[in-house]
Amino acid sequence: MDLMAGKEIALIDKENMAEDDTDNRAQVRVWLRLLACTSLIGAELRRQFREEFDFTMPRFDVLAQLDREPVGLVLGELPKRLMVTAGNLTPIVDRLVEDGFITRSPSPLDRRVQIVCMTSAGRKAFRRMAKKHGLWLASLLAEVPKGRLDGLVKELDDLKNAVKRATEQARA
Repeated sequence: MDLMAGKEIALIDKENMAEDDTDNRAQVRVWLRLLACTSLIGAELRRQFREEFDFTMPRFDVLAQLDREPVGLVLGELPKRLMVTAGNLTPIVDRLVEDGFITRSPSPLDRRVQIVCMTSAGRKAFRRMAKKHGLWLASLLAEVPKGRLDGLVKELDDLKNAVKRATEQARA
């Protein structure tokens, strides 16, 4: 008897969910399309970086952050900016130091704090890679007219802001 009661509840839930699913299909489709586009573009960029520069996207991302900071950056700030854990970042930073792209040194104000800076060789390599990165993206999106890309950026900004607001409300 208990087994039947569970099935009846499950059927009722399925009926309600079917109605809810219809209401949420657009949101799910948007999320899936964003995920698909990000995955496709990311995979191609990773391939290009690997083949042309024997470099990884995470290493490029670290250099991109340091390129914005001519006097360097506190090492603890990098994981926040890149939205990764410090543990995931450590081997990437170590490799960039070994390869001469960045330096890591103690802060003169607090020796426990590490400052990472891009070397001139690192900056030169990064600029060359960043130029190619832009060309690769332009090639991947060449079929989409500029006006549509501009409109898409506006729509995605609106979407990002809506998601931020919803996230803030959910946490409040």
